[in-house]
Amino acid sequence: MKAAYFMQHGGPEVLRYGDVRDPVPEAGQVLIDIHAASINGADWKVRAGKSAPITDFPYVLGRDFSGRVSALGRGVTEFRIGEPVFGVCDVGQEGAYAEKIAINAALVARKPESLSHAQCAALALIGLTALVAIEDTLKLSSGEKILIQGGAGGVGSFAIQLAKHVGARVITTASAANIAYVRELGADEVIDYNAQDFTQAVSGCDAVFDTVGGDVATRSFAVLRPGGRAAFIASGPAGLKSPRTDCVALRPNVARDRAHLERIVALVEAGAVGVPEITLYPLSEAAAAHALSEGRHLRGKLVFQIR
Repeated sequence: MKAAYFMQHGGPEVLRYGDVRDPVPEAGQVLIDIHAASINGADWKVRAGKSAPITDFPYVLGRDFSGRVSALGRGVTEFRIGEPVFGVCDVGQEGAYAEKIAINAALVARKPESLSHAQCAALALIGLTALVAIEDTLKLSSGEKILIQGGAGGVGSFAIQLAKHVGARVITTASAANIAYVRELGADEVIDYNAQDFTQAVSGCDAVFDTVGGDVATRSFAVLRPGGRAAFIASGPAGLKSPRTDCVALRPNVARDRAHLERIVALVEAGAVGVPEITLYPLSEAAAAHALSEGRHLRGKLVFQIR
């Protein structure tokens, strides 16, 4: 099968496009012909060696995808061959930058007719991450005030809509070019992070959801009320400890499961959450897509159109 892969850590130029070995489904797995795969912010960090180093090459990145079931492993009865599905790889597994993937059937959900493969791939991991952060970890409630750091990105754009659906007042940070975009998503207040210091513009928040990391994460505690909570999916404060004794720092446990994927579909079909803006790339142009992703000034999602 064709795949985008790398043989050593490095910049976007190390990504190659060519043939790799076809996966074979084991017991409990389904083999999926991938139609679209999402590009996530963590992907370039893995490629660059900024997370745990890879030693088994060729290495195929990619954590979420949409496609059709092409084979069933032993014991799988809930799907049929040819059925359209989408899913997210389990923690520690990748491989969606390819024409095929073998994955645990429990991590896959049926693709609704109302969404294209590219849309499902774009929604899968960002939706799961936002759901776990907003609903399961922060337990955001109606009437609360939340600051979402990085609202124009994939996770941030889903989180804004989800928080509004919950009934919260939503403040977000974005560049000037994306202010109109995040307002359309439902943000009540937008802070241009290049022109304003969010710690001076915001206070009394019940919750913060940070997708940016670094200094932004640590400074986010300044906007919380006593008893507030902050959740981080990027690099949070050292040791993930709050610098304030009256606030808590939380790391969402973004476990993969079908229930969260089905929740994403339900939210979209109910009109509570829309699909993020999508930029499509052919898989053969993975290096160019990574160069854009690594710039970290994206609006919406980058998606590989594979079939």
